[in-house]
Amino acid sequence: MNETMVCAVGRVATQPVYREMASGPSARFRLAVTARYWDREKNTWTDGHTNFFTVWANRQLATNTAASLTVGEPVIVQGRLKVRTDVREGQSWTSADIDAVAIGHDLAWGTAAFRRASKTEATALSQTQPEPNWETPPESSENAAAAREQSGLVAAVLT
Repeated sequence: MNETMVCAVGRVATQPVYREMASGPSARFRLAVTARYWDREKNTWTDGHTNFFTVWANRQLATNTAASLTVGEPVIVQGRLKVRTDVREGQSWTSADIDAVAIGHDLAWGTAAFRRASKTEATALSQTQPEPNWETPPESSENAAAAREQSGLVAAVLT
């Protein structure tokens, strides 16, 4: 198949949202991937641009994702990249999604203890969670200032 497989290393930016669908469990969360580079002038590591991806997990991976991940944790996600373009209210929107095949904690930042999930954990997660608003409004001068302020808050949380 001609699919674009990617491996993204970043941090969980939003709490995973778990849903029981007709086709089986599904979970999604936002992944923040920030490039870092060595600034020779300042003689220090500096954060570059942050890319955000919506990560989708299905079936058992969705159940385990919802039970294992919290905001700010370092993770590695492997999956199929899907870039979508849409026109809403006359504006062009682009989103980058990853249909996850594997998700795990980045052990360069800490330790983890693996354990198999039990059936009772899977049924406990089937409670409905509120849906977050992930839409980005079109940038006006007020929205641009709010977005810059919010991105500074996200960067502070992620570091």
